[in-house]
Amino acid sequence: MPVRLRLLTAGLVAVGLLFVAARVLGAVFGLSLLFPAVAALVFAAKLVLALNAIDAGHPHARLGAANVVTLARGALVALLASLIREAPWESVAWLAVTLGTLVALLDGVDGYLARRSGLASEFGARFDMETDAFFILVLAAIVWTHGKADWWVLGAGGLRYVFVAAGWVLPWMRASLSPTLRGKWMAVMQMVGLLVALGPIIPQPLSGWVAGITLAGLVWSCGVDVGRLWRGRALPLATAR
Repeated sequence: MPVRLRLLTAGLVAVGLLFVAARVLGAVFGLSLLFPAVAALVFAAKLVLALNAIDAGHPHARLGAANVVTLARGALVALLASLIREAPWESVAWLAVTLGTLVALLDGVDGYLARRSGLASEFGARFDMETDAFFILVLAAIVWTHGKADWWVLGAGGLRYVFVAAGWVLPWMRASLSPTLRGKWMAVMQMVGLLVALGPIIPQPLSGWVAGITLAGLVWSCGVDVGRLWRGRALPLATAR
């Protein structure tokens, strides 16, 4: 079976399970009738993007457990994204914190599985990174809609996309960056910081300070990466992100 078909099959199963889970959560937490549909649509969009990218970056015949885990993380993030349009009740905030914690705990599991199975790939690394980036953007949006920080908190999720967009007009920004321990810890800091800020037991203005410190750390890290790219701008460009 072609690997793209394997991903499509796993994705369709995930969509079905996601819809059922969303219906159950909607009934328990009193969410809107559109909650399951929005979650399924968000996940379907992510699946389409993954299907378009897998052939070029995944040379293995098997999909691998690592990509299945990333797919599951994407389904959880889709549930989170659907919460953005829900009323900012305390119960919704606790649900978001719970789902977000599951996503954060699974982060790194996919990479470990890929290395252990020998199925690491460019696609898998990108799939994981884009899932993390969207997760942080969704968390930032929920923190804002729940009044735990002002609009500027969206920068925690949007800065990654601004960074990528800058490469469209600045060729030296498209050069590849080698992974760093700083970058990995900064991603963890974004997840943990935003989850803490969202927690109902963390009042304003403390939640705003937590989110602000998280964003400041990201801005600093991004500045370091821009500096690395600027210093290497005279070198031949590596493969664009």
